[in-house]
Amino acid sequence: MCATWSYFWGLSAQGWLIAFALTASFILSLFAAMRCSSPLLKALYTIAAVWLGLLNFWLFAALACWIAHGVAAVLGLGLGRPGIAASLYGLGALAAICGVANASWLRVTRMTVRLPNLPASWQNREVVLVSDLHLGNVRGAGFMRRVAGKIASLKPHAIFISGDMFDGPKVDYDRMAAPCRELSAPAGVYFVTGNHEEYTGRAKYVAAIKKAGVRIIDNEKITADGLQIAGVHDSDALEPESLRGILAGMALDRSRASILMAHRPASLSIVDEAGISLQLSGHTHRGQFWPWCWVIYKVHGPFAYGLNRKGNLQVVTSCGAGTWGPPMRVGTRSEIVLIRLEDAGGAV
Repeated sequence: MCATWSYFWGLSAQGWLIAFALTASFILSLFAAMRCSSPLLKALYTIAAVWLGLLNFWLFAALACWIAHGVAAVLGLGLGRPGIAASLYGLGALAAICGVANASWLRVTRMTVRLPNLPASWQNREVVLVSDLHLGNVRGAGFMRRVAGKIASLKPHAIFISGDMFDGPKVDYDRMAAPCRELSAPAGVYFVTGNHEEYTGRAKYVAAIKKAGVRIIDNEKITADGLQIAGVHDSDALEPESLRGILAGMALDRSRASILMAHRPASLSIVDEAGISLQLSGHTHRGQFWPWCWVIYKVHGPFAYGLNRKGNLQVVTSCGAGTWGPPMRVGTRSEIVLIRLEDAGGAV
């Protein structure tokens, strides 16, 4: 990217050094933030994260420069190299700016899911799925308050938080989670951990979330108004046989509807075999920004986003309310998912 800019526009040695320092500072601040916390470190992480997203678009701008330069040479258009670079790198910068603004715009995605043998008390009720808030250096308690306020305005029957509420850095976990006290629903507010709560041990995150009044579903099944609600922590769901054993130990009643909270839309054949009706997941961010929003479908297939089916199992995957790394979204959106539950009778 820098080499292209040098050829088309010119870049001093100092420019190269700044570009390298910004790129390296993201990795350094990422690991440093897991051990200590300071306003300076948060600022450095945020700047480096934005730079990383900008770098993504500028890499493709660099490729486009050479293509445009070659086409111009073949057609004899006489386009100047500085003009090509300024136009394409400018478009890359515009994409990054729009991505930052788009990531801050929280929206509600509505869908209807029909479940066999849904208890009467849950029929035609609306529940919320929210995941991947990634509270930490970029988004904090203020963002959590905004999410909680948005959810409260929807008046859901139940709230499911499917992991990665925290990003991983060392912060005041109690203060970050405190706005969860504003969350209330007749059938309860539930949480399972995601991969980011597992990197440095889940205990501190779970304690803060529990203190804020959210029920932790700890590799178990509970029953709420006749509906089976199960949850598996992310690290315990990674190994297929471990997941199979945990689900078997729940003694699920296949004749009644059930919901499983699991951070990743993975090992779905095992979940289907266990007789789960609906899995609520996040993790993928739907790729978050271009071109990774294409790549993620190569990893998770159709389960990278939205409502899909695996055998008798239905899976809803949210692209998340927050962001990881670059606080940008291009081709995706920050969302809260509002799901209307309807009875599908005894049919599967």
